[in-house]
Amino acid sequence: MTGLAFFIDGELMDYLPIFYRVKQRPCLVVGGGAVAARKASLLLKAGARVTVIAPELHTELARLVEANKVTHEAREFSEQDLDGCVLVFAATDQRDVNEQISSLASQRNLPVNVADNTEQCNFIMPSIIDRSPVQIAVSTSGSSPVLARMIRTRLEGLIPAGYGKLGALVEGFRDRVKAAFPHVEQRRRFWENILGGTVAELVFTGHDKEARELLEKAIEDASDQPQMVGEVFLVGAGPGDPDLLTFRALRLMQQADVVVYDRLVSPAIMELVRSDAEVVYVGKERAKHTMQQENINQLLVRLAREGKRVLRLKGGDPFIFGRGGEEIEELAQENIPFQIVPGITAANGCSSYAGIPLTHRDYAQSCVFVTGHLKDGTVDLNWKALAHPDQTVVFYMGLHGAPTLCKELVAHGLPASTPVALVEQGTTPQQRVFTATLDTLLDVIANEDIKPPTLIIVGKVVALHEKLHWLEEHHQDNTDSVFAYKSTETNS
Repeated sequence: MTGLAFFIDGELMDYLPIFYRVKQRPCLVVGGGAVAARKASLLLKAGARVTVIAPELHTELARLVEANKVTHEAREFSEQDLDGCVLVFAATDQRDVNEQISSLASQRNLPVNVADNTEQCNFIMPSIIDRSPVQIAVSTSGSSPVLARMIRTRLEGLIPAGYGKLGALVEGFRDRVKAAFPHVEQRRRFWENILGGTVAELVFTGHDKEARELLEKAIEDASDQPQMVGEVFLVGAGPGDPDLLTFRALRLMQQADVVVYDRLVSPAIMELVRSDAEVVYVGKERAKHTMQQENINQLLVRLAREGKRVLRLKGGDPFIFGRGGEEIEELAQENIPFQIVPGITAANGCSSYAGIPLTHRDYAQSCVFVTGHLKDGTVDLNWKALAHPDQTVVFYMGLHGAPTLCKELVAHGLPASTPVALVEQGTTPQQRVFTATLDTLLDVIANEDIKPPTLIIVGKVVALHEKLHWLEEHHQDNTDSVFAYKSTETNS
């Protein structure tokens, strides 16, 4: 036997995925409508020389012609139009013309794509994620373009726009890395460390100069496992629903070596962190702290100095009653690199899932976020400023101070009939919503056995809950729904 035989176990692919260079090469688009305009625009983005054949043009195509970006011939298609072309799109609204173009192009072995007719195509267009020079193509072999777009949308969120800049950066260092690391395995380990570490994060956050300098130093050190500087990611995990995480939060959750997380980070969100990351719980409850704040600050510094990527994961937003400011003060003082990723704070998430707008032209023209207890455990607030009839007040961590809250707001001018909502474990499957008034709030808390974390919303906007509780409507046909709603006042 003089050759090697390869057997592919499984189904054959419908198409061979390739990337085709058309830069400065002649390509043909037949048709003048919106579909033809999209094909022409895509070709232009790839640097092709585009000719459009059509008696009349769509507005977008006409604009491209006026800008001298495409050549237009206002007539019907003829076979000679294929001369010299390297790629053809048939996008007319005449089926027989599209069939003719497909047949003639195939006879010449030209790549041809016919809009909305995969049978007449010898290539199809995928759904594209463009982070040039990084490009990702998603295809369902023409069986479901909608599914391909959905998959592309999911991938878009996991691939920052900065990947294009990262690709361009490393492209200029390939030869130097090859010279520094003669073995393929060494180069692979080196690039894995670079592309998954601090250099990449510096690019993503716009620090291109620092990223280049760090990459150059790593090459000069000629180590396939360069010592990377540790960093802390201060990330807001939102109020509980994993779907409310930001794209950047999810990406950093997958990159961290160590995860330091709070009590308010939901189990569903913790399931999304990197599976082999070290996990450190530092949750705090009233009068029960797993770790003092000062110790948490020192822990972050120590882990970063060990060269680790540290994910400091906080419920809600780190800068809204999350002590994020205290932590980055320590990091900045110790010259530890860090980045901050905002999260949806509990006030936004819980009020939205409860159908309570925080502002409304007819009810509230301002909104105030207030912590239910201060550093020394008191509830000493500016009650005069809070007791305003045309604003919404949201109390974080307010259950323990609820008696003082009700007493002082009424004493400073708010009617005892002012609507109040309690949102327990908001945005999670265990969410419960109760409505009351300042006069009846304490009875609701006692009778319903409400536990933290619970957000208290005070103001006229709470009255809109009965009309706008969209989540209840969404689940009303599902008898197994775990979202619970209860109103204790018929007039609230």
